[in-house]
Amino acid sequence: MIELDILLPFGLPPAELSADLLRELHAPALATLLARAKLAQQEQRDGFQLALPHETWLAQQFGFAGNDGSSPPVAEALMQKAGLQTDNAGAWFILQPVHIHIARDHLVLTDPRQLGLDENEARALFKVAEPLLAEAGKALRFGEPGIWFVQAGDWAGLRTATPDAACGHNIDIWMPAGPQERNWRKVQNEVQMHWFNHPVNEQREARGEKPVNSVWLWGGPSGTGTRPGARYDKIFNLSGWMQAFCAAAPRHGEAGDGAQLLPQMAGRNLLLLDALLEPALSSDWAGWLDGMRKLEERWFAPLLQSLQSAKLDTISLILTHDARISRFAASRPSLRKFWVKPSLARLCP
Repeated sequence: MIELDILLPFGLPPAELSADLLRELHAPALATLLARAKLAQQEQRDGFQLALPHETWLAQQFGFAGNDGSSPPVAEALMQKAGLQTDNAGAWFILQPVHIHIARDHLVLTDPRQLGLDENEARALFKVAEPLLAEAGKALRFGEPGIWFVQAGDWAGLRTATPDAACGHNIDIWMPAGPQERNWRKVQNEVQMHWFNHPVNEQREARGEKPVNSVWLWGGPSGTGTRPGARYDKIFNLSGWMQAFCAAAPRHGEAGDGAQLLPQMAGRNLLLLDALLEPALSSDWAGWLDGMRKLEERWFAPLLQSLQSAKLDTISLILTHDARISRFAASRPSLRKFWVKPSLARLCP
């Protein structure tokens, strides 16, 4: 039996725009799957959670969810994925170089994907930050240009937010909170001051790019983990920091479309399709529509055909936005509901 769960972050449009967006969206395969599937889960969440619904859902599947609502504690797993050594002498966090811009009366975190930070730039900024962290008694390690790691046992009680949960919002309520938060902000301010006129940022601004003017702390220890809520035989297309979950899965694969995916699947499978994440976080709804059309062509149409031809037994769509998660389960018998017309209406609240 071949089962496929598809996690689609921001597959649900915002309520205030859903009618207009769906009028412009032509996705017959997705419409067929949604209309004839069974609604297996629907949950409205607080829009001020420290992790987005899809991030929390993934963390729960692989046993990375803490019990205090903080960001998933993935730093050590991600370090191991990067081949970096960890020890038990202190808690590890992810430290991301970011851009924070000034809105009318508050500070806003920009989506880190928009920085396009390259290796040389990141190494130069890291070289400045490392001794500053060392002065505060923290060890800093370089993972990749946009992902660093800091060892800070005394910060273990901080509740932190993922960058995607915080981006686009007033950062005040998303900043690390709890014991030692003042100590963290002092370190953050030191880094910001030393980066202010750094040649890397001067060159970036001269090219019309956003300066790297702050760091974001998250991904550290978070209470006690929970037991995994689901087991997968294979997972596909985990990207960025979510590759930390590969450590908890037997096999991880990559596929560019439904045709490439089908021969690689075995048993129960999970596929992450995150193409809508960046346009949704930046409110680029034309880009969101374009992303949906590409998903329809590359994924939904061929996978629907595979379900109809018995090459797949079930498809579950797990769709989210920043405060809602809905799960729809489709099978070959459910597709026989010929009297149910294809419709995207279930994407609306």
